[in-house]
Amino acid sequence: MTQLTGQPATDDDVVHLTVPADGGYLGVLRTATAGLAARLQFALDEIEDLRIAVDEACAMLLAIATRDAELECRFSVTEDALTVEVTVPTVRGAALPGESSFAWKVLTALTTAAAAESAQGRATISLLTRRSAGY
Repeated sequence: MTQLTGQPATDDDVVHLTVPADGGYLGVLRTATAGLAARLQFALDEIEDLRIAVDEACAMLLAIATRDAELECRFSVTEDALTVEVTVPTVRGAALPGESSFAWKVLTALTTAAAAESAQGRATISLLTRRSAGY
């Protein structure tokens, strides 16, 4: 998987959230995303873009998650960037949408960088968003 990182994060700058792999819990991840981006003083439109990107990434993963799975989300906070890694166990033979899919184009349009990996029965989507200059 392509490693998406800002500057190295310390253990204090990493937040882990685990929620049931159910659309009803995505609001928790969207709220955490917005709160951490606000802490970095992202502009309101950057926060909203990142919330949408996290929601889209989670929707992609929920579509291929095993029954009764948990969605694991890791937020890494650096001085000017937020990296979000979302992972879920997948059903056998599951595949993430291709890079030419609409869902993937949404992710890359709303973030600085995006990457995906599917291996050993798990799928992970990583999103990196850097704060705009001037903040």
